[in-house]
Amino acid sequence: MGKIIFYEDKNFGGRHHECMSDCADLHSLFNRCHSIRVESGCFMIYDRSNFMGHQHFLRRGDYSDYMRMMGMNDCVRSCRMIPMHRGTFRMRLYDRFDMGGQMTELMDDCPNIMDRFHMMDIQSCNVMDGHWLMYEQPNYRGRHYYLRPGEYRRYADWGGMSPRIGSIRRIMDL
Repeated sequence: MGKIIFYEDKNFGGRHHECMSDCADLHSLFNRCHSIRVESGCFMIYDRSNFMGHQHFLRRGDYSDYMRMMGMNDCVRSCRMIPMHRGTFRMRLYDRFDMGGQMTELMDDCPNIMDRFHMMDIQSCNVMDGHWLMYEQPNYRGRHYYLRPGEYRRYADWGGMSPRIGSIRRIMDL
């Protein structure tokens, strides 16, 4: 189980709301969010309802002024709890839409996609096992996207703005 608490003010002040599961529309529960406490588990937060828009990954910890830390505005409109996966991790990456073209299989973290696989773009992927984060830049930097098991036939399916992916990391219980 996971638990995340959203606070209207910095330093965990003001009204707050607790979530222990996915919530597709937080807008009706609070007007703004300036600090967040993740008591257990990992979560993705989104700046639009229905798990859309910019994504930010949060693990257990205190985010007393998360807007400054994440470079995000005060809009948190939805959140998704990431279940911990115990077992193998497996993902297939493709350089064409609809799982076409060159295929590469990944079972561990990859800090630099270009160096390891000589791929510039990832157009689609199939996550067979585990939960993953894709980053736009190498070494786990830049905008990131949460992928759970399933087929992603186009980069837009995972929320990507372009097919450029620099690194990929497994989400593991730390």
